[in-house]
Amino acid sequence: MIEGAGATASDASATATKRMQNYTQISRKVVSISGTEEVVNKAGRNSELSYQLAKKSSELKRDMEAILTRNQAADAGDSSNARNTASLEAWLRTNTNRGSGGTTDGANPTLSGTTSGYPNAAATDASNDALREFTETLLKDVISSVWTEGGDPSILMVGPTQKQKASTFAGIAAQRYMAPNDGPTTIIGAADVYVSDFGSIQVVPNRFQRDRSAFVLDPEYASVNYLRDFEVVDLARVGDSEQKLVQVEYGLEISNEAAHGVIADIDVTA
Repeated sequence: MIEGAGATASDASATATKRMQNYTQISRKVVSISGTEEVVNKAGRNSELSYQLAKKSSELKRDMEAILTRNQAADAGDSSNARNTASLEAWLRTNTNRGSGGTTDGANPTLSGTTSGYPNAAATDASNDALREFTETLLKDVISSVWTEGGDPSILMVGPTQKQKASTFAGIAAQRYMAPNDGPTTIIGAADVYVSDFGSIQVVPNRFQRDRSAFVLDPEYASVNYLRDFEVVDLARVGDSEQKLVQVEYGLEISNEAAHGVIADIDVTA
């Protein structure tokens, strides 16, 4: 700035933000208990209905996690097809490292608009001959890309095969355990923290996500929002059976997709 220069309107100009969109999705489970099941003496529980409701609620949460982390585009649905929320893999298009050189190359998902809207097409998976081993070089590339775009990644979320692979990376924090003098010791064969050039990354295994993808995440910019929270709805009695519906309506909010990244098209056998 030149000394004594005046301020102009252009100095204060700003680019307006654009609203991203997504659809909500309904997930549900039905519990049906006969009158006899409810009143007989049971091992380990007093009420079969209460037990089944708790069990179905846990199943529902696992279903949600699998849906939220997979490669699913948003879909408004219709009278014949259920509405879908765009899941994590369908959002990520800025900081991506995808397989190429095979019959089909990996490709980023698309939006319903040019620069805003909702993910209307999921990412394209590379063909099997374009898959590659999950390496520290790939991880460093995506972490650097996320940080350059303004994110502060703190989580590497991976499936079981890639969790074991990440434990071999050179950037894994040193692990020490004080062994007792007069008893069995502990052998540590897992990695929980990766120390990158841009901060420490917690390595989190996820049994519900696809093992062919590894996510680099800044949790500040991702959340699950509920249009309708978990609820139990009484259904009409059918003969001697009592029925209840457990349901939830939710959607994935990615407030800044450039704060996250993905290493996709990883060989799960490597």
